[in-house]
Amino acid sequence: MNEQVTSRPAGRPRPDGPTEVLHSAEVFDGEPGCIARARALAERFLGRLAAEWLAVFGERTRGDLLLAVSELVTNADRYTQGPYLLELEGTAERVSVTVYDSSTALPLFFSPDPARPGGHGMEIVVALCDRLTAERVPVGKRIRAEFELSS
Repeated sequence: MNEQVTSRPAGRPRPDGPTEVLHSAEVFDGEPGCIARARALAERFLGRLAAEWLAVFGERTRGDLLLAVSELVTNADRYTQGPYLLELEGTAERVSVTVYDSSTALPLFFSPDPARPGGHGMEIVVALCDRLTAERVPVGKRIRAEFELSS
């Protein structure tokens, strides 16, 4: 299977929005501190999105976005060889967190099991975001978590 998708809940149509987006990206090489740097990049991005696009973040949305960045970058750091790219895109209505890495192995999705040691990263991201897509691309794979923002 080339693609795994966790769909948006039933009854939540995708709103039409502007075609332009605020964009930020950085390549990380797995050196110590890269996960903290990725979160800092995401913090700056969300600040710009609020200031420039007047995006409204719900009480938990900012924390959920930052946790998703941490989990996705941690997975890329832990399970791939070589650099990986964190890409953030957003409008006043939605934000996507995308990580590209060099591995073609798609992530495994487990059922929740608090007794399982480890393997909870993707479980957490699926629970936090509105839509998750994982697919192979020419450079390896792309994992994108999408978040709908409060209005």
